[in-house]
Amino acid sequence: MIEGQDKLRVLLITEDDPLYVVKFFEVFFAECPQDQVELIGITISEAFHEPIWKTARRMLGFYGPIDFVRLCFRFVGVKLRGYNIGKLAREAGVPMVETGSVNDEEYVARVRDELQPDVIVSVAAPEIFKKGILGAAKRRCINIHCGRLPIYRGMMPNFWQLLHGESVATLTVHEMAEKLDAGGIIQTREFPLREYDSLDRVIVGTKRESARLMIEVLERFAEGEVEAPPLDMTGKKYFSFPKAKDVREFRRRGHRML
Repeated sequence: MIEGQDKLRVLLITEDDPLYVVKFFEVFFAECPQDQVELIGITISEAFHEPIWKTARRMLGFYGPIDFVRLCFRFVGVKLRGYNIGKLAREAGVPMVETGSVNDEEYVARVRDELQPDVIVSVAAPEIFKKGILGAAKRRCINIHCGRLPIYRGMMPNFWQLLHGESVATLTVHEMAEKLDAGGIIQTREFPLREYDSLDRVIVGTKRESARLMIEVLERFAEGEVEAPPLDMTGKKYFSFPKAKDVREFRRRGHRML
């Protein structure tokens, strides 16, 4: 950090996922350097923004009945223990900043005028950020994406990278833009994939390594200005949530869900 300079003020925006996204925050809160970075708040939104029965139906179709039941037992277990991102944030002394939508005008005004973050960090945030929130940070609004851009834009990049036989998952911290997963790339890191792998192992592993990558990026911001060269959109693709046929091919290739 530059001598005499205040700590980097960071606002976190994420979704309420006690199974996987929480793995990012286990590492992030434990290892983020308090002498350089001040976590001024965290906004935790509902995942998917839909009734739980719709989410359950989607997960049943994705995981299949056996793995779905196993996942439900995990979910119930962490719920009974009260283990979630909010709990970790409170233990780390990070204030909650609540809102129904990060694009709400009152929320944007509060972030811009009261909280005044230098950097806004999105971690699996379930909404598309519009112009207001994108411009609310003094310096940058950045996102962590567990896929190589612009090839693996969109949802479930770990699944698609495994399905397509990639040797690594590329973790990418990039500047956020109004167009999804299209901002300039700040820093990347590779996470090795196995020939016969499990999506569960890869998601957990990439969340933890993504936390360490994000910490490195924030340390760079604390030291000075950070470049984000424009993303070359040549060969761009966009992947939506996998369909049943994609999951069948995934399993046929020898991969497991859990």
